[in-house]
Amino acid sequence: MEHLTKETFQEKVFNYEKNKEWKFEGELPCVIDFYADWCQPCKMVAPILEELSKEYDGKLNIFKVNTEKEQELSGAFGIRSIPSMLFVPKEGKPQMAQGALPKDALQKAFKDILNVE
Repeated sequence: MEHLTKETFQEKVFNYEKNKEWKFEGELPCVIDFYADWCQPCKMVAPILEELSKEYDGKLNIFKVNTEKEQELSGAFGIRSIPSMLFVPKEGKPQMAQGALPKDALQKAFKDILNVE
């Protein structure tokens, strides 16, 4: 799983400095996990995301953003509570979910929001 900086986020997901309207830059649908090292629920979700990134390899990308290191990026998305996950489909608008989601809820979101099974 790749950790994104502001720069790589703009290349792979959305260049929010260049575009006012949402425009997805990636090839595959993706999930972005906004987390911090001190956050307990984030630690619970991390191994589930690891598992899912293997299971869905080639179908979607799972990225992580450390909200402590990437404060500007977190601010651009109005992240107030963590973990927060941004589900980004190939077509259409992304959707944000808050809190530590269990594996089945994540898989449902992959299917419903990202059209990935």
